[in-house]
Amino acid sequence: MLVFVPESAVRTGGRFDLVGAAGLSVALVCLLLGVSKASELSGGTTAGLFVAAGVVLLLWGWWELRSSQPLVDLRTTARRQVLLTNVASVVFAFSMFAQSLVLPQILQLPASTGHGLGQSLLVTGLVLVPSGLVMMAMAPVSARISNTRGPRATLMLGAVVVASGYGAGIFLMSAVWQLVVVSAMIGAGIGLTYGAMPALTMAAVPASDTAAANSLNTLMRAIGTSVSSAVAGVVLTQVTMPFSFRLIMGLGAATALLACAVTACIPRLSRRTP
Repeated sequence: MLVFVPESAVRTGGRFDLVGAAGLSVALVCLLLGVSKASELSGGTTAGLFVAAGVVLLLWGWWELRSSQPLVDLRTTARRQVLLTNVASVVFAFSMFAQSLVLPQILQLPASTGHGLGQSLLVTGLVLVPSGLVMMAMAPVSARISNTRGPRATLMLGAVVVASGYGAGIFLMSAVWQLVVVSAMIGAGIGLTYGAMPALTMAAVPASDTAAANSLNTLMRAIGTSVSSAVAGVVLTQVTMPFSFRLIMGLGAATALLACAVTACIPRLSRRTP
């Protein structure tokens, strides 16, 4: 990397925003702890965590707006393209992670339950391998579409493909080969979208802010997957199988389509701020 990748000429200088980093960390710990442990904690404790997260986020935002060198430039992230990309990232990450919570359970549940396929952990891993391979294969396709039609179109197409995969999964869950097809379809959509999200973000911020903007976008995806895990856990414990599996598949399809709708609201044309 040091030999073949040229060093960037952009130099921003500055200092690390320790207060901003600490505030954001505390807020996210409270938020994600409340989301992921809601079923285990008391209602008062969960509500307290959410309130604490909200208060700390407000204080953090006040600090970031006053700081001359903030951890996150909130004025930049409030731009329509960046804001909507982050919203779409949260929603799409919810959809993306749902398959990781459902497919392994369907595969490994004993066949005697009438809801599972009774497969080993090895078979489960092999079933999920094609999804990763398809993601890799779709990466150059994603780049080509983004170059010709723009990353906005790529993200919308990928979301529709993911929704189609989950839609198929509602009906195809009675054989191993069916889950391979469903997993591969969802993987194809994820492969299309993963490069489009940072491309949309980078097109709307100055070159000096790309690292912070992309880090925030990654954080939004992490929040989406955490919420997906919590929601899926509640569904699996409260709803009778196999309806719970179909419900999560349906939620995955719905959130992917919602991500597509949010992406459609992103401005079609944008210029990077010099």
